[in-house]
Amino acid sequence: MMLATARFFLVDPPGRAQQPYGQFVLKLDHGDATILAVQHWLQATGAKDHGVPMLAGRAGMEERTFLRRFKKATGLRPTEYAQQIRIAKAREALELTRRPIEQIAWQVGYGDPSAFRKLFQRVTGLAPTEYRRRFGVAA
Repeated sequence: MMLATARFFLVDPPGRAQQPYGQFVLKLDHGDATILAVQHWLQATGAKDHGVPMLAGRAGMEERTFLRRFKKATGLRPTEYAQQIRIAKAREALELTRRPIEQIAWQVGYGDPSAFRKLFQRVTGLAPTEYRRRFGVAA
């Protein structure tokens, strides 16, 4: 709660990006029960297994239908949605632990720490090390 409140009230001076303070907000009020069940499953599993064929099968739909309905319901493609869930888990680990970045990358489902770092930077606007320095509370 403290971290969420701090992120809410901390604002960098004009000219600096606010991207690191943003949080992924699950869109759950779209009314598509089938897609909602897939969203809950992705959240519960940390989105480690997010192949479209598997997710479409889980939803009992053809891939094209699943992709169309998922994008309409959430505003994101399944891969983007899974990335947001994984990055949110990585942010939490960076804030609350001192585990090495490579271990966190692996824990959230990325086998290549370099790819994880690039994606993390693209999503948050900060490298994992800088993010930890700015938001970490672990002693």
